[in-house]
Amino acid sequence: MPIKTAEAKALDGLDLLASAVLLLDKDGRIVYANAAAENLLESSFKLFAQQTLTDLFLNGEQLTAIFQQALEHQFDDLRQDLILERMGREPLLVDTIVTALDKPETPVLIELRENVQQLKLKREERLIDQSQVNKELIRNLAHEIKNPLGGIRGAAQLLELELPERQLKELREYTQVIIKEADRLQTLVDRLLAPHRMAQIVGDVNIHEVCERVRSLIVAEFPAGLSIKRDYDLSIPQFRGDKEQLIQAILNIAHNAAQALGERIKSGDAELTFQTRVARQVTVAKVRYRLALDLHIIDNGPGIPAEIQERIFYPLVSGREGGSGLGLTLAQTFVQQHMGVIECESRVGCTDFRILIPLP
Repeated sequence: MPIKTAEAKALDGLDLLASAVLLLDKDGRIVYANAAAENLLESSFKLFAQQTLTDLFLNGEQLTAIFQQALEHQFDDLRQDLILERMGREPLLVDTIVTALDKPETPVLIELRENVQQLKLKREERLIDQSQVNKELIRNLAHEIKNPLGGIRGAAQLLELELPERQLKELREYTQVIIKEADRLQTLVDRLLAPHRMAQIVGDVNIHEVCERVRSLIVAEFPAGLSIKRDYDLSIPQFRGDKEQLIQAILNIAHNAAQALGERIKSGDAELTFQTRVARQVTVAKVRYRLALDLHIIDNGPGIPAEIQERIFYPLVSGREGGSGLGLTLAQTFVQQHMGVIECESRVGCTDFRILIPLP
C-alpha cells in the first residue's frame, strides 16, 4: 500500500538522516525509503518499491524473521549486526535497528547503518592475508625462476664461446640479448626476494626525520612545480624500528605519487602532503594497540585507476606505463615487519596512503 501524501510529507525529515531508513507494510513490502537508503542500496526507491527484504538481499530471511517478531510486538526495538549479501555486489556490513510501530499501514521501521569499524577490520584482514599470499607466491616463483635462469645464461655464454669466428659477429648479437635479458630477470628476482632476505636493523626511529629524508629526495628529483606540505604532530614519540626500511617504504609511496602528479607538476599546482598524527585504540591484524603512528601521504593527482585499486599491493601490478609494480608491495612488506599496515583511499584529486604502526 503506497504511503499517503500527508504521511509522506511527515517523513520528509528522514531524508536528512545519514542512516538508511526503510518502512515496511504488514506484508513485509517496502513502502518508503529515505535518500540514505537509496545510496546504501545503490538503487532508486522506484526500483525496489514494494519488494520484500528477501528480494533485496540474498540472505534477507534474517531480516524477515526479525520483521515477523516486530510485527508480533515481541519487542519495541531490536539492535543487531548483520552481513547482508547482495547479488553481484559487495556484502553490506550494517548495524541494524528494527522498530515496531503502532501504525497498521507501516507497522515496522528498519534502520541500517554501515558498520565502518567492521568494514575497516575486514579490509585490514584482507590486506594482511593478501600480503601473506604475496610473500609465499614471490618466494616460490622467484626460486622457480632462478634455477633455470642461471642455466639459460650459462648456455648462452657457452654457445657464444663455441661459435665459429665467421659466425660470431652476426650471431653474437642474439646471444647477448639472451644474456642481458637473463641478467634483467635475475635483477627482478633479487628485488622480489630482497625484503625477505634482509634482516631488520632495529634502532630508535623519529618518524619526522624519516619524512624529512624522503622529502629531500623528492625535492631533489622534482625541484619545480611540486609543493610538499608538512603537517606534523611533533609530540609523536620515537619507536623501535628499522629506519632504512621505513625510509624506503615512504619513499616508494611518495615517489609513485610524484610521478602520478606529472600533469599537475607541468601546471605548477601539484601538492604532496606528509601528515602525522597519533591514533588511539587502534586494531591492526586483530591486535589492539593503545597508541599508533597515523601517517598520511596525500596527493592531489588523478587518482588510482578503479580497476586496480583493490590490487595495488600485489606484485607486478602498476598503474604507470613502464612501472615495475614492486614499490607498493615492498612498502607494505616493510611496514608489516613493523607490525603495521598500509591502507589506501583514492579518488580523482585526492589519493591518501595511510600508514599505521603501533607506538610504545
